[in-house]
Amino acid sequence: MTIEGNLKKLLGLRIAKLRKAKKLTQEQLAEKINTSPRALSCIENGVNYPTPNTLEKLANALGLKPKDLYDFDDEVNEKELYQSIIGRIKLIKKNADKLKIVDEILKKIL
Repeated sequence: MTIEGNLKKLLGLRIAKLRKAKKLTQEQLAEKINTSPRALSCIENGVNYPTPNTLEKLANALGLKPKDLYDFDDEVNEKELYQSIIGRIKLIKKNADKLKIVDEILKKIL
């Protein structure tokens, strides 16, 4: 993935995390920033990069300064953790019994 692609992905993760922390749905946040839920979804999923105007609206709606949207420390750690989990699952992918155990654990926590 390119640097730009990584930035879009990290920013999207950050915005989604901040939105959820404020207990806002995508629809609610989209309304606050005068955009469509679909457009916000594309931003949160790292498909589209928000315009500077949209970044400012997002920050204001989330009670932050625009620069705070780029505080990726938590998201990077989550990404590393996700990659670690995927790596471990790949190690057991040919062991049906272990996969069943992982599946049961995930069912209980999700």
